[in-house]
Amino acid sequence: MKKTQQLLDVTFWKFVLVGIANTLVGTTVMFVAYNALHLSYWISSASNYVIGSIVSYFLNKNFTFQNKEKSVKQVVIFIFNITICYLLAYGFAKPIISWILSNQSKPVQDNLSMLAGMGAFVVFNYLGQRIFVFKK
Repeated sequence: MKKTQQLLDVTFWKFVLVGIANTLVGTTVMFVAYNALHLSYWISSASNYVIGSIVSYFLNKNFTFQNKEKSVKQVVIFIFNITICYLLAYGFAKPIISWILSNQSKPVQDNLSMLAGMGAFVVFNYLGQRIFVFKK
């Protein structure tokens, strides 16, 4: 219980605020790429995380975790964390949602898979940034 309270402190709420801003930018990019530009599921969702990750790194480093470290190693760990979280979240979301919604069209399946992937990504990413990237 104490560990959970430590993970849900003021830092968590700052992460949520940054995530809201990040989500507005990234989600717009992702759904425009998929629905308007007709790019694939993987390119659309990845574009969300390339752009969103750049914003996330600077906002979380400076605002959320108030981390003063300046190192290439930290950037590499951040990129590794984002990559693993993305692959896990979207890799699981797509087959699960496609199976659940097998009677729906591919665009419906893909759009809902991207939403589910976003939710899973938030959880994985928070834990990764808090525990590994910007640890105190």
